[in-house]
Amino acid sequence: MTVQKERQTKETQIKLSIKKGLEASHIDTGVGFLNHMLDLFAFHGHYTIDLKIKGDTVVDDHHTTEDAGILLGQAIAELMSDKSTIERYGTAYVPMDETLSRTVIDVSGRPFLHFEADFSSEKVGSFDVQLVREFFQALTINARLTAHVDLIRGGNTHHEIEALFKSYAQALRKASADSHVNRLPSSKGVIES
Repeated sequence: MTVQKERQTKETQIKLSIKKGLEASHIDTGVGFLNHMLDLFAFHGHYTIDLKIKGDTVVDDHHTTEDAGILLGQAIAELMSDKSTIERYGTAYVPMDETLSRTVIDVSGRPFLHFEADFSSEKVGSFDVQLVREFFQALTINARLTAHVDLIRGGNTHHEIEALFKSYAQALRKASADSHVNRLPSSKGVIES
């Protein structure tokens, strides 16, 4: 199943195609560091992502980063529309050299993000690290997930952020995996969409 989405605002024009798979992704957001992080997200989440964004990066990278999270979250929610046999919960710890991150995800249908990361610097190149939380907030809410994202051990800021993107992607991959049990993973008998 391939999900295709578009988003047009006065700030961004986005085209997205995403599917589960191990093929190469093609990501062009106009923000080099975000391209790198989304490529890692696709690789570790086992997604094939084609993403093209034309954004108002002359202002800053905020709208591009947040809108990428919004559209990616909506597409992931659509990819996981059949929750009848998913694992539902996923946890991943990821070291990136001296740093360590943890993400715990529940495909709950009740969107909530707990994000705790004290970054070592305010920028990676020209990328404002405040936007990392904005991205994960937009992604989590629009994918209708509960996610707890924690930077446990810091160091180099690039490594800190990379560990977060990798751990989120791996936790999501585990949560959305087939449990091989033909039963919705909810004692209530429903997971909100």
